[in-house]
Amino acid sequence: MIARAASAVLILWLLGFAWFAFMLPGPADLRTTDAIVVPTGSPDRVRRGLALLGERHARRMLVSGADRRVLPREFAAAYGVDRALVACCVDLGQEAVDTRSNAEETAAWVRRHRFRSVRLVTTDWHMRRARYEIGRLVGSDVEIVGDAVKSDPSLTTLLKEYSKFVLRRIMAPLGY
Repeated sequence: MIARAASAVLILWLLGFAWFAFMLPGPADLRTTDAIVVPTGSPDRVRRGLALLGERHARRMLVSGADRRVLPREFAAAYGVDRALVACCVDLGQEAVDTRSNAEETAAWVRRHRFRSVRLVTTDWHMRRARYEIGRLVGSDVEIVGDAVKSDPSLTTLLKEYSKFVLRRIMAPLGY
């Protein structure tokens, strides 16, 4: 009986992993949202967010988990964007250290600005968990548009991320 249950769980996990690995989310359409949120972790994420902001697909952008030592002018220089764009429209969130705290930082920022729609820009393999975490905290009144940046993740990266995603889906409703 225990062996059957363990086998069933393993089969479900493997099928879920196959879905997760082969059906990675893609980029979103170019609809306008109130804001853009970019969790740090890959320069491609930030570049995508800045390009969308520069093209006026949103009014404001949060870079969640930015290094505390980075000043707005240094950020502008590092990404080759106008300082005025950063000064007016980019917030460097410096409290987050992981996906869960990215979600907390994002939810507080969304509430503070009363945004109704947010474009989440993150790497394709990270999108599902990041969107889940942020969605839990901002609630159903805020539309989250997932805009995944294509990557070439290793099998190890996919296995780790899928495991984290599954664990969060189990633990978060239990209050952990």
